[in-house]
Amino acid sequence: MRSVLCFGDSNTHGQIPGRGPLDRYDRHTRWPGVLQSELGPSWYVIEEGLSGRTTVHDDPIEGAHKNGRTYLRPCAQSHTVLDLVIIMLGTNDLKIRFNKPASEVAMGIGCLIYDLRELAPGPGGSVPEIMIVAPPPILDDVKEWKSIFAGAPEKSRQLALEFEIMADSLGVHFFNAASVCSCDAADGFHLNAEAHHALGAALAQEIEAIGWPTQERKS
Repeated sequence: MRSVLCFGDSNTHGQIPGRGPLDRYDRHTRWPGVLQSELGPSWYVIEEGLSGRTTVHDDPIEGAHKNGRTYLRPCAQSHTVLDLVIIMLGTNDLKIRFNKPASEVAMGIGCLIYDLRELAPGPGGSVPEIMIVAPPPILDDVKEWKSIFAGAPEKSRQLALEFEIMADSLGVHFFNAASVCSCDAADGFHLNAEAHHALGAALAQEIEAIGWPTQERKS
C-alpha cells in the first residue's frame, strides 16, 4: 500500500461554501475522500486540511498554528512512510494582512518543498514524489470577506503560473485545479461538492500517470 499526504487549507478540510469552519463535507465528498475512492485499496490517502492555513506565515489574528511550514515537518514524520505529498495552499496567503504578491506565495510553496527534501520521509529515507496544486482563483465577489481578501482575486489568478514556474524549477509535479473546478459563489473562495469530486477524480489520474514501480514493498 502506498501513502499520499494531502496537505492543504479549508478546501482540503472540506469547508462548505458560505458556512463556518466547523461545517464541512463528509469524508466521501471531500476531494481526498474522492481520491481514495478513485485510487482504490492500494493507496492510503491521508487528509491534513486546516482552515486558514498559510504556506509559511504565522497568522497574527487566527494564530501561529496556521503556519503550514511549522506543522509540515511533524506531520510528515508522523505519517512516514510517504510515497507522495500533495500541497494545495496559497489562498490564505493572499489575505490583505500578509500583503504578499503571487510570486512570494510561490516562494512559500518552494520552502515547503525544500523542507520535505531535507526530511526525506519517503521509502528508505528517500524524497517522496511531490505535487503542487494551484487552488482555483478567488471570485471577485467574496461577500463579507471583501475587506480581508482585498486585492486577492486578481492575485489569485496569477498563482497557477507562479506555482507552475516553481514546480518546474524544483522538478516536482504540478496541477492547476482551475482546469477542472472553480470556487463556489456562496462565498467566492471555497469548493462545493461538485468541485471536490472533480478535483479528486482529476488528481487520481495525475497520480496514476506518474508511473510507480510494480514491485511491492513491505509496510
